[in-house]
Parts: sequence; C-alpha cells; structure tokens
Amino acid sequence: MHYFDNAATSFPKPKSVIQAMEQYFLNCGANPGRSGHRLAVEAGRMIMKTREMLAELFNIRDSSHLVFTGNATEGLNTVFNGLLKKGDHVVTSSMEHNSVLRPLNALKGKGVDVTVVPADTEGIIYVSEISEAVTRKTKLVCVTHASNVTGAITDITDLGRVCREKKVRFMVDAAQTAGAIPVDVEAMNIDYLAFSGHKGLLGPQGTGGLYMRDPGDLSPLMCGGTGSLSDQETQPDFLPDRFESGTRNVIGIAGLGAALEYLREEGVDNIMQRDRRYVGLMLDELRSVPGITVYGRKDPLAQTAVLSLTFDGLSSSEAGDILDKRFNIAVRIGLHCAPSAHRTIGTFPEGTVRFSWGPFTRERDIFRAVKSIKTLAREAQGKGA
Repeated sequence: MHYFDNAATSFPKPKSVIQAMEQYFLNCGANPGRSGHRLAVEAGRMIMKTREMLAELFNIRDSSHLVFTGNATEGLNTVFNGLLKKGDHVVTSSMEHNSVLRPLNALKGKGVDVTVVPADTEGIIYVSEISEAVTRKTKLVCVTHASNVTGAITDITDLGRVCREKKVRFMVDAAQTAGAIPVDVEAMNIDYLAFSGHKGLLGPQGTGGLYMRDPGDLSPLMCGGTGSLSDQETQPDFLPDRFESGTRNVIGIAGLGAALEYLREEGVDNIMQRDRRYVGLMLDELRSVPGITVYGRKDPLAQTAVLSLTFDGLSSSEAGDILDKRFNIAVRIGLHCAPSAHRTIGTFPEGTVRFSWGPFTRERDIFRAVKSIKTLAREAQGKGA
C-alpha cells in the first residue's frame, strides 16, 4: 500500500515507537504519580522525559507549562472553554478545522462573539485582515499553523508579533505542523499551542499536548485525581497537575517519547526539506495535466506535505475508491472535517482528494501517485467524451 493519508495520522510509525510501547507493557505498566514503588517512579520519569523533549522541540522554557492531552482537539477546547466568557471576542479564520469552529460555534450560544476572517481562494490567511478584525473586546486570536486541506502555511511569526503588540492572547493549532516544520513558541510569540502526537510527531493515536505561556485563571476542562494534594477536594492549582486529571495515556506517551527521539535524530529541518522537494515534484508533474484542478498555494516553500485536487467528471469519493482498490493508494477524500475551508477554496460540498506524505514516503511513492493521477484523469475525461 502506498500511504498518502499522513495528514490524518502518520503511518508507518518508527519501529522504536512500537518497541517502546511494547517494553512499557512488558516491563513497567505502572501508573505514574500514584505510588512510590519503582515501577511507578520509572513511569513518572518516562513521562517527565517526554514532556521535556516536547519542550525542547518547541522552545518552551518551562516544561511544566506543557500538559498532555488526548489530541489537539482537547487542547483547543481546554483554552476555549477555560478562557472565554460571555462578552468576550475571539478572532479566527475560515480555514480552520471543526476542532476550532465547532467549539467556538457552541460558545456563541453562551454569549461569546466570534469573528471568522475569510482567507483567499488559495487558503491564504492574511495577517493584516486578522489584525483589522481585532477589537478592544478581543480576548483571543486562534488560527491554524497550516491548513489540513491545502497545506497552506500561515505566517505565525508575523501574526504573533501583531497579537503581542495589541495585547491579545494568541493560540495556534499546530496539528498539521508539529514535527513537520519548526515551531518556536518564543520566536512566534505563541501563548497557547495545541498539537496532536500522532501526525507529524509520529507518535501513537490518543496523544497530544497543550502549551500555555501563562495559564492565569484558565480553568481546566475537567477535574479529578492527580496523585497530588489527595487530602484536598479542590483541584491543585499548580502545573501541570491543574490540567492533568485522571490517568494519562501512559503507553501512548511512551511511544511518543520514542518518536521524539527519532525526530531528534532525523531533524525536523531535514524532514521539512524532503517534504518540500516532494511538493515540488508533484506540482511540476501535475501542473499541465488536463482534467484535474490542484488547490492551494502551489508553492513548495509555502505549504506542508499536502496536495488537494479534484478530477473532472469524477467525484472525490469515486476517485478515492479507485485509487484504493485499483492503484493501491490510500488517500483522504471529502471535506476533511473542515467544511469552511472547502467553502473558501470553492470545493464545498464535494470536497477534494487529498494526498499527504510523511518521513517514510519515498520518491517512488510520489511517482506512483503521479502516474495514477494522470491515468485516472485521462480515463475520466475519456468517459465523459
């Protein structure tokens, strides 16, 4: 199988990830922070090491400000529900995933004012237009670092600077970029960073995290046992315990730790450069192919390892089915949980066929995909003639 669905979840995982998870189950298996025996202590050390590696990756000064979540969605919801109150204003974009737009839509019913700034038809979010939407009541700006539909990268550094100047808190959805392109919370002036562990970070599903520069009075999404201050019936106020109630996905974090070690050895910059080369290859090969439309910025330096397209005379679901069954290629079809993004680029309600690759994609896979796209486009045009 030629796997081109890495924007949904990375596959395959590094072998070291599987081995780390197996070793945890075979040799440890304990609940960290809940007991004093050596297995619990070992599990706690592993979690601390993984937390510190994430902090190093994102240039986070204090690793306790990074909490583990089950996914990026949980991190986003933690900030939305813990920060925004009736009368507050939040600014976001039309390129956001439903993990941003759905919780914000729910908060609109509770009196939160939401402004969705439209991107252009290539999916570009303009910093100037986000800036113009900020008012005296704006409490938060939240945007995606890169679109999961087009791969278009937002100028987070410039937007972070604007938010800092306007004294507005800035949250970034890094589900598509963590591990794929460099993310620096200091250089980018990021106040909240939500990310998944199972995409560019190459960890297992059910892992993710949230960085908070200054949690302040941010209330946790849920309260419960933390293994600390167990004599009290109120939630601990210190980090990370305030936001980490209940048993974490310890085996998943073990796998994520191994994935981070793999990324440290490979180098995020090296992965990004290879991804850019493959973007360039696909764009060069498909630029003049009749019968297809490629969406997005169409610039290897301005997008992640994502390419969305449609076929003339063939629905995205039909194309995806043929690519799977006939060409042994796995892609994502439809709206990608981002209907607003598809409205923006003009592909709603049908959606697109999305190809997305990762560190284990090889050049032969790219050319296999290109050949299959050309064949499918030619046959679809012939069918419609």
